[in-house]
Amino acid sequence: MWGIHRRKTRQIQVGSVPVGGDAPIAVQTMTNTDTCDVDATVGQIQQVANAGADIVRVSVPTKEAGEAFGRIREQVPDVALIADIHYDYRIALQVADLGVDCLRINPGNIGKRERVAAVVDAAKHNGVPIRVGVNAGSLEKRLLEKYSEPNADAMVESAQRHLEILESHGFYDTKISLKASDVFLAVEAYRKLATQVDYPFHLGITEAGSLRMGTVRSSVGLGMLLADGIGDTLRVSLAADPVEEVKVGFDILKSLHLRHRGVNIIACPSCSRQEFNVIDSVNELEARLEDVNENLNVSIIGCVVNGVGEAKEADVGVTGGGQNLVYIDGEPDYKVDNESLVDRVERTVRDYVARKKAAEEAEDDETGEGPTATSAMEQ
Repeated sequence: MWGIHRRKTRQIQVGSVPVGGDAPIAVQTMTNTDTCDVDATVGQIQQVANAGADIVRVSVPTKEAGEAFGRIREQVPDVALIADIHYDYRIALQVADLGVDCLRINPGNIGKRERVAAVVDAAKHNGVPIRVGVNAGSLEKRLLEKYSEPNADAMVESAQRHLEILESHGFYDTKISLKASDVFLAVEAYRKLATQVDYPFHLGITEAGSLRMGTVRSSVGLGMLLADGIGDTLRVSLAADPVEEVKVGFDILKSLHLRHRGVNIIACPSCSRQEFNVIDSVNELEARLEDVNENLNVSIIGCVVNGVGEAKEADVGVTGGGQNLVYIDGEPDYKVDNESLVDRVERTVRDYVARKKAAEEAEDDETGEGPTATSAMEQ
């Protein structure tokens, strides 16, 4: 049986979301609205949260944005929010008192030691963790001079320096990222640091590109690390709607059996043997079932060559062939013609989910247990 043995790390708490240790890998995204436009930013946070985002990062570049962040926080009290801050330590102090769940900073660009101390004190006082973000595109000048170019050793040394700064102030409530747009550079840096510290890691291939290219690049890079057991949160950085980042993030985790949320559609690429239009049917079902959060495997196979085997392993399966056959829990249940196939399968999936939820609720009533925050994330 395949399985991934995750790297052992300490655990921190980002709002209601546990990060590291044995917690599920959290999916994160970032708003791309003007933070000072409170309504637009709140709207986008709600959209990505509905798509399943566990954590949302918001850029806070100015004092005015900090004030807006406070109003945003009030309107989305249940979403874990990270404030992204560079250079001006006063903004970190400002949002620390406004209910932020995590500060994303680089101690090295905050400035003088007393400024870093002030940020650390504010984080401690408010119980706020810090995410140290190392990026190959913005390494310190001295490291570029030492190594001649951005490389994994330079990134690891930068990370260690930032961590040492925080540790010198007695602060250990930290997670860290080492991002690069080059897959191999990012993977090498994460792997090297993973052997040296036990802090939780936030994974990302930065500036990954468009929806298609960014998805491919992120899937390759993050997949390599996750398969190694490295990673506690992740963001898929796309030049696209942040909702797409969340979807792709969950798809990566589902592919590796690390998170299970929503319908997992197994589909053949289609060929001349198909008895119905597989591509159109899959695209239509995927769009219709986006609101289903429960873990479910649905196979859509156009002929009997592989269709029966896949259907027997799925919760709901379709095998093409004359009158297409629909399986439920591995057993043949009913036949359906091409014209009714999408409608009937959608209804079957929703009925299946309703029965599953009713059974789980009945079991909870019998045991007197309700879902915990961690178990909710395990979807």
